[in-house]
Amino acid sequence: MTLTRRPPYVSWTTLVPLLALLTLAFTWGRYLPILFAVVIAVVLAGAVLSAVHHAEVVAHRVGEPFGSLVLAVAVTVIEVALIVTLMVSGGPETSQLARDTVFAAVMITTNGIVGISLLVAALRYGTTRFNAEGSGAALATVATLAALSLVLPTFTLGAPGPVFSTDQLVFAAIVSLLLYGMFVLTQTVRHRDFFLPVHHDNDPVAGRGNAPTSEPAEVDPAGDVGESADAGEHAAPPSTRAALTSLGLLLVALVAVVGLAKVESPSIESAVKAIGFPQSFVGVVIALLVLLPETIAAVRAAARQRTQISLNLAYGSAMASIGLTIPAIALASIWLKGPLHLGLGATQLVLLALTVVVSVLTVVPGRATRLQGGVHLVLLVAFLFLAVSP
Repeated sequence: MTLTRRPPYVSWTTLVPLLALLTLAFTWGRYLPILFAVVIAVVLAGAVLSAVHHAEVVAHRVGEPFGSLVLAVAVTVIEVALIVTLMVSGGPETSQLARDTVFAAVMITTNGIVGISLLVAALRYGTTRFNAEGSGAALATVATLAALSLVLPTFTLGAPGPVFSTDQLVFAAIVSLLLYGMFVLTQTVRHRDFFLPVHHDNDPVAGRGNAPTSEPAEVDPAGDVGESADAGEHAAPPSTRAALTSLGLLLVALVAVVGLAKVESPSIESAVKAIGFPQSFVGVVIALLVLLPETIAAVRAAARQRTQISLNLAYGSAMASIGLTIPAIALASIWLKGPLHLGLGATQLVLLALTVVVSVLTVVPGRATRLQGGVHLVLLVAFLFLAVSP
């Protein structure tokens, strides 16, 4: 019996990005009734999931840790573009949006993605292991970026309020780019082995990079790669043509996600206001939305005992969120009106400091149990609760 493969054009991962782009073209700049807003939210979720798929195809082609870097940068491009778009069109009332979104991204990645990944891996395997060298370097970079861009504005005297002066903002932007560039060079060239999954005694595949098994499965780049937890790990890398196709569809999906999120933003703001939540919670919603691809990919990696990949995604996303957003905001400040509030408040400073301390204690041993995952998730819940009830 001969099995026929599905033509790529009938796959949902091919159709959804195109549908999302078409939806964006028809809804851009228009007022949306509630029903249409719900439909667009569904299309937006589909575009996010398709972006995850195509990012994973590209990642499987280029290998680790490049794969995690591709998805982290792709998701951060969504966040940066969305923040800048909303701030340019929103006026002075969006002066805190960049701070709220970036801080939410840091808390969600370092506590939410790390916590759920450690918990999933520990529940399945008892104890999960990772490289303390690579994860520690990533955490140190995240902590430094957060301190320079989000903590210092609260205490500097160059401008009134939690605001950088122009010179200080330029300095923070340049330093953020330099630190991020240094980390990427370390992760992909100088010390790449620090960011590869570690070998487990009960997992003979871990630590071998992307070497295929003796009987590799075939990857359909436009289909449903990784239908099981092990399929994607043991599959042969896709062809160059398939990877380029997925890269193109990934870009289409990202454009659609950014545009549809902008279309949905009035509905999000109205819903937040109607519920009675603070306006700053809009930044949390944006961060939750754009980090959904990272969360899905990290949990899937943890379920396959590739916790290092989960940590690469989490800390890489936090790093890219600060290292790319702050320079973009600094450049966009040329067109923005009013002050740009970047400094964190007292409650946020406490949460950030506690997150750094707990993360250090989690990363240093190079292994973790379900307790560490639970502690990080409690910190995330505390952040979300205080965002709703400050």
